[in-house]
Amino acid sequence: MEMKWQDSQQIAEALYDRFPDLDPRTVRFTDLHRWICELEEFDDDPKKSNEKILEAIFLGI
Repeated sequence: MEMKWQDSQQIAEALYDRFPDLDPRTVRFTDLHRWICELEEFDDDPKKSNEKILEAIFLGI
């Protein structure tokens, strides 16, 4: 299943599966953006993200 930026909950779940020991309080948005773009299921334009989208994903982790 392909994920787009608006699929914040699915992206958060995929990141949690990939990084189960991650402490969200230590994550920088630049790292979060890179990790999302590296997800195999992610298929969207990296330039379409913004702080609001990253915050929604961050809160779901």
